[in-house]
Amino acid sequence: MKKTTLPDLLRLTDPGLRETLDALPASMAVIGVDTDGRPVTVDLDGAPHALVSTCGGGSSTILRTLTAQLLHHGAHALVLDLKRISHLWARELPTVTYRADVADIHDALVGLADELRRRIDVADRHGDAVGLLRLVVVFESGDATLRKLARHWETVRRPGEPRVSPAFTALTDVLFAGAMVRMHVLFDGDPTLSVLGLEGREQFSTVILGRVPTGTWRRFAPAAGPAPKDRGRPHRGRVHVVQGGDTVRQAQVLSLTDPEALGRATGAS
Repeated sequence: MKKTTLPDLLRLTDPGLRETLDALPASMAVIGVDTDGRPVTVDLDGAPHALVSTCGGGSSTILRTLTAQLLHHGAHALVLDLKRISHLWARELPTVTYRADVADIHDALVGLADELRRRIDVADRHGDAVGLLRLVVVFESGDATLRKLARHWETVRRPGEPRVSPAFTALTDVLFAGAMVRMHVLFDGDPTLSVLGLEGREQFSTVILGRVPTGTWRRFAPAAGPAPKDRGRPHRGRVHVVQGGDTVRQAQVLSLTDPEALGRATGAS
């Protein structure tokens, strides 16, 4: 196939894009297109969790675009939006639980532990997780949210309760065990080792990196070789997608506006 250049912008209205999205199985979502014009996708059945780390913005757009596609195929989502403005498009959807207050985010994450146990019990009784509804946890501004959750736990923790927030424990448990019961995490940021540990961070089998510092590249793509040398001015929407630890593809991300994401999520577009 003849090599092409990346488009300056990739939109839902581009020729053939809707048809490409419609042809994907329910477990897959398009991140963008590569230099050969081929879709770059994430398949949650094979790579259950994804991390987005960008400098200069764009991570909210990526999370929005991925989430809308998964909702379109019948998934439900828990959207944790500490900034309160990044995912208002999803706030009133019946298939979305939207949380923005730190205390509510804490309780929602703690509730994931119960949901994980319930799903594991169902899978054990039925022999598989095929009948379980896919649940996607969308973690906007993950680093700031984790810091505020830590401070919140310090203020509400009672004597005798663990020093580590149960919200952190639940998140780590989902990263390790959620894959087998159709629970997935889409995380925006660079989670600290003190929260998830090295093994927890390694559960992100798809990593989307946009002009990140060399140190961030080394943390999340150590087997992929040295960080690419970006030349010229930053281009919004240009990322490197690392999958399987050592497979890297440069891509222009698909950018859905709020109305487009809402339409895609509800099946209206």
